[in-house]
Amino acid sequence: MKTETVNKILAGNVQAASRLIRGIEDETPAAIAELKNIYPHTGKAHIVGLTGAPGVGKSTLIDALIAALRKRNRTVGVVAVDPTSPFSGGAILGDRVRMQQHCVDREVFIRSMANRGWAGGLARATISAVHVMDAMGKDIILVETVGAGQSEVDIARVADTAVVILSPISGDEMQMIKAGIMEIADIFVVNKADKEGANTIASAIQFMLEMKPCPPPKWKPTILLTEAVFNKGIEPLVDEITRHRQYLADSGELEKRRKERAKLELIEAIESSVKSYVLQEVASDLEKLVDDITRRKVDPYTAALEIINKFSRQLKPDAE
Repeated sequence: MKTETVNKILAGNVQAASRLIRGIEDETPAAIAELKNIYPHTGKAHIVGLTGAPGVGKSTLIDALIAALRKRNRTVGVVAVDPTSPFSGGAILGDRVRMQQHCVDREVFIRSMANRGWAGGLARATISAVHVMDAMGKDIILVETVGAGQSEVDIARVADTAVVILSPISGDEMQMIKAGIMEIADIFVVNKADKEGANTIASAIQFMLEMKPCPPPKWKPTILLTEAVFNKGIEPLVDEITRHRQYLADSGELEKRRKERAKLELIEAIESSVKSYVLQEVASDLEKLVDDITRRKVDPYTAALEIINKFSRQLKPDAE
């Protein structure tokens, strides 16, 4: 159903999109209802995830990427996930501050989101925000993780193309190379390549890629050197992102990845819906159980099982 809000978003209205994304973050029923109406108009954008440890220059690189993509007449959306403020619950130091030059471009929509304690470097509403930008008609949506280091593997489940960014001056880089983050990268970027040690990082990545077990993957990640602050190496990165998008389409991998994303969304929707419903149904018992746990009369696991059993009994039909 095309409501007034949906029509505005389909027309690219930034204000309507911003209000809807805020509502999604706050999990308001009205926003969730509008998201249902948005969904049929999604699935066209190329989603590029960018992750890496703090200090590697993710935001500067994205700023340069936006400029390069706009030169190619591509419309761009950006979801920048930031740490949560302990005072307001909002995003700390939103990355839009570092991308001010694009704020007047009607074909660029940049949205900072607080991760609100959500693990994996993303925010709970990240995928929904991507859907909104997709419905707006953005050709490419860049998703920047919060910068929590090697835990940020969830981006591979959200993005069509995962870009892992490293730099020679970040102390976490070698640990990231050794960790599972190696498995998620479609493209490696060694940013700040003018600094000493850039070639060492690139060589280490290459060595790790060659150590992967046989058979060799159909897609071999490329290692690119960039100096985002000086706008060097950005065009080759855009070319590689485009090449990977074509590979995904030709190989059938794009459909496979999007099925995995749909599965992730379904599971999260089930978890959220069941949790909300159960808590609403057992609200009268909840405080008593909390008090019992606090007084050590019962442990949290037994209390949780008690809630689940009560909920299950409510769902069963009468024996008669």
